[in-house]
Amino acid sequence: MKLYPRYIENTLLKRLQAFPVVGITGPRQAGKTTLAKSIVKEIPKEAVYLDLELPSDLNRLRNAELFLKENEGNLVVIDEVQRIPELFPLLRSLVDMRREPARFLILGSASPELLKQSSETLAGRISYLELTPFHYRELPDIDFKKHWLRGGFPPSLFATDEYLSFQWLEDFVTTFIERDLPQFGLNAPSQTLRNLLLMLTGAHGNLLNQSALANSLGLTMPTVKRYLSYLENAYFIRFLSPWFANVSKRLVKTPKIYFRDSGVLNYLAGISEMNQLLGSLLAGASWEGYVLQQIIANLPSNVLPYFYRTKDGSELDLVLVKGARPILAIEMKISSRPSLNRGNRFALADLGNPPAIIISPASGDYPLEKNVRVCHLEHFWDYLP
Repeated sequence: MKLYPRYIENTLLKRLQAFPVVGITGPRQAGKTTLAKSIVKEIPKEAVYLDLELPSDLNRLRNAELFLKENEGNLVVIDEVQRIPELFPLLRSLVDMRREPARFLILGSASPELLKQSSETLAGRISYLELTPFHYRELPDIDFKKHWLRGGFPPSLFATDEYLSFQWLEDFVTTFIERDLPQFGLNAPSQTLRNLLLMLTGAHGNLLNQSALANSLGLTMPTVKRYLSYLENAYFIRFLSPWFANVSKRLVKTPKIYFRDSGVLNYLAGISEMNQLLGSLLAGASWEGYVLQQIIANLPSNVLPYFYRTKDGSELDLVLVKGARPILAIEMKISSRPSLNRGNRFALADLGNPPAIIISPASGDYPLEKNVRVCHLEHFWDYLP
């Protein structure tokens, strides 16, 4: 398989040069281990790699303090660190005794326990980076339709055919439900979780209705809220918040919900081929979520994503906000002749008429009217303010 440079590589190197501990979080199979093994070659230290899912490496940490002190001159890479949360206080003590850059590089599938432990014990000593599955800007020679259908997880994206891609996604979701979520602390019947995920395929790109989910699953609202929180913290789903700037309007204040990976969404919807996706009732919502993920994965930290919707139907799929000011409005439309509807225009007026871009998979790159442009995803980055 061809190796593609990851977008966060340079940032990761800079963080390692400045912080004693750097953490890479993200979903399983996103490529954290591959990135770590690649990046340590750029560090002027010898690296020691520990995978805490291997019994042999767990055994090396039976006396963790002794082992880590013996390697205090090396960069110690600890993979799946959330499996031993009691390591975090020890890392803090070792860093405080010898504070220098690139002491530890820790990798972990996100979990509430991981984030809680590290934030409590390593505050001021650690810098976090999130590694997403491959996004489109990292794949200069991959067709966007293939990426949209299969998603960004490397084993799915680079599978030799659609059957194997679909099979990997099936195994990934099963493992996520039956092994990963229980490891994170979510003890729930696997069939209930699978039913929840199947229901979320219909909710993808829509306002979150926890009451409807609870009623359909026969669960309480607090239980559904807890389940969704675990899915969010495991980077499986995303909540997109509404923009509240215009207080004179009756605004929707409920978040929208999306699967973060389009391949996972398509698999759960039973979609394994591109023609099947394009002919599906889910096509528009799948495209919206796919583009949303590509954009958010590339935003600088001072630009925040929202959607905008009022009670009277004015809406925009995505609003990018910088310093409390909307700087760009984005609509994702699957039509070959995309245009702004009446609700889009009212929403733009509410926001002070920022520049607007319509991203479509089936159109060219051209100005639609003053301050409004239609473009393909690959050209979008050329028009960011």
